[in-house]
Amino acid sequence: MRYFLKLSYNGTRFHGWQSQPNAVSVQQNIEEALSIVTRLPINIVGAGRTDAGVHAREMFAHFDVPFAVADKSRFLNSINRLVGKDVAFDDLIEVSDEAHARFDAIERTYKYFITYNKSPFVYDYSCFMPHELNVDAMNEAAKILLSTSDFTSFAKLHSDAKTNLCEVREAHWNKSGEDFPFIPNGLVFTISANRFLRNMVRAVVGTLVEVGRGRVTTDGFRDIILSKNRSSAGMSMPAEGLFLWEIKYPYIK
Repeated sequence: MRYFLKLSYNGTRFHGWQSQPNAVSVQQNIEEALSIVTRLPINIVGAGRTDAGVHAREMFAHFDVPFAVADKSRFLNSINRLVGKDVAFDDLIEVSDEAHARFDAIERTYKYFITYNKSPFVYDYSCFMPHELNVDAMNEAAKILLSTSDFTSFAKLHSDAKTNLCEVREAHWNKSGEDFPFIPNGLVFTISANRFLRNMVRAVVGTLVEVGRGRVTTDGFRDIILSKNRSSAGMSMPAEGLFLWEIKYPYIK
């Protein structure tokens, strides 16, 4: 039997999603909990890989067991007790044996939060910006992403990606407050695509911030994309402001 887990996590104390030697990862934490509950060695496949410090409001992962889960609520309660306070399981969904958490996802959405107020209560979930940004200029530049296919300029160097082609379907800045009411004075960047490259969103945001500060023009932003050179783009933004926000599948509503 194959199941999808729908979950969320605070990435602050994790060294990213993927299991790795001598570091605590989200994947390792979940696999250990599932192995205890099922009394079987369990491996999971996530919908993607978030870097150290990045959060997920919504993540999916699949795993296989040689039996049907009779009591879903009891199963979820059991693994929720084992993973600690930084991970929460919201649902367990029975899927076909061919369903794949990573390859079947048709769209992913990320959000990046910036706050203008320095506060000890939000630094884990946003990036403090001591100066106001030109939102209109950043949104004008962000529109260019919708007609871009090659995102090499925002790709992590020497990654194992087979292609740097992505289809961005949404990219815009808004005032924060609705998504996270406890960040009332700030901005949120929303971007949706069929796929993302490693470090792509933080590099895009970092370059758009340069536009917002008046250091890069809209035409300059377009030139950065056309250069297909990571060194031409802005610096990657800190991880704590980034959230994997939503993942869509054709068979999950």
